[in-house]
Amino acid sequence: MLLAALQPREGELIVDIGCGTGSQAIAIKARCPGARVIGVDPDPAALEIARAKARRASVEIEWVQALGGQADALIGQSIADAVISSLVLHQCDVPVKGEILRAMARLAKPGARLLIADYGRQRGLMRLLFRVVQAVDGFERTEFNAVGGLPGEMRRCGLSAVSELGRIATPTGSISLYGAEVG
Repeated sequence: MLLAALQPREGELIVDIGCGTGSQAIAIKARCPGARVIGVDPDPAALEIARAKARRASVEIEWVQALGGQADALIGQSIADAVISSLVLHQCDVPVKGEILRAMARLAKPGARLLIADYGRQRGLMRLLFRVVQAVDGFERTEFNAVGGLPGEMRRCGLSAVSELGRIATPTGSISLYGAEVG
């Protein structure tokens, strides 16, 4: 769903915050070989896996080891055509969520696309299923997402036109796709 909403284009710079082992970044580059893709993650072991996966997929991706909130200091400000994050924010304390969202906004050019796929407001049965994630990632970190706090935090961090573009039910709760603009 995130890749379909992103619609990567030739010549664009796309930054994946919290890229982990690189699956999303590799999918973007495979879909659009002419895009420049940068994956950012603080975990050196995850980035080693990402590099190996990219080599096997024969795609060229830049990998940056950094916390998401520091990405713009290392990559640059107002340079990305699109900034994405997938399944990262629910694992972070609220202040860290804000740091990452503000860095995403600083990375983005005016008019850039910002997309976030993460656990959002949990409704009905999804709320019960989400307890598994909360047990693993911590109730206090994840409850903010579960009660629907992420869109408001996105707005507080300088993003506008925040909307839920879609939702997918999973065995561990629903994952929302949020879109936003800078400013």
